[in-house]
Amino acid sequence: MSYGFGLIIEGLVAILLMVTIGYCIILNNRLKRLKADERALKATISELITATEIAERAVAGLKTTARECESTLGERLAMAEQCCAELNRQVKAGDLVIERLARVVVASRKLDEVQPVAAAPAPPAPPAPREAHRDAYKAAPAAAAAPDPKAVAAAARSLADRLRERMGALAA
Repeated sequence: MSYGFGLIIEGLVAILLMVTIGYCIILNNRLKRLKADERALKATISELITATEIAERAVAGLKTTARECESTLGERLAMAEQCCAELNRQVKAGDLVIERLARVVVASRKLDEVQPVAAAPAPPAPPAPREAHRDAYKAAPAAAAAPDPKAVAAAARSLADRLRERMGALAA
């Protein structure tokens, strides 16, 4: 029985060795896959590093562009503020001119009411026209009518109002 018992133990050791060899083969395959995954991970990491460097350069470029835009816009904003101030000054000057024109119109009406205005002298005769256009010159009125002071004042006010509206739109 001692030979049978030894043979059983030897068989059991052989089976255990075969199981160990099989397990080692499985572990070897897993280690190969792990090494392959490690290579893929290294490639992914190197691509990520490259992409990060590109992004850093792009961010630096964007910062430079933003600084340039800020300085350019700052200059343009300052110029726009100066133009706005100049236009406001000119509108105020225009208002003063309109007020003066209104005073002149009022004063001229008061003079017209006090003293009748003498007839305006006739304009000088036009030079002799060519033969083909002689009839057209004869049909034209001798003198153009003088503009109405009320109409001139109303037109000046309308112009000033439009300028104020445009200035308000530009300021906004």
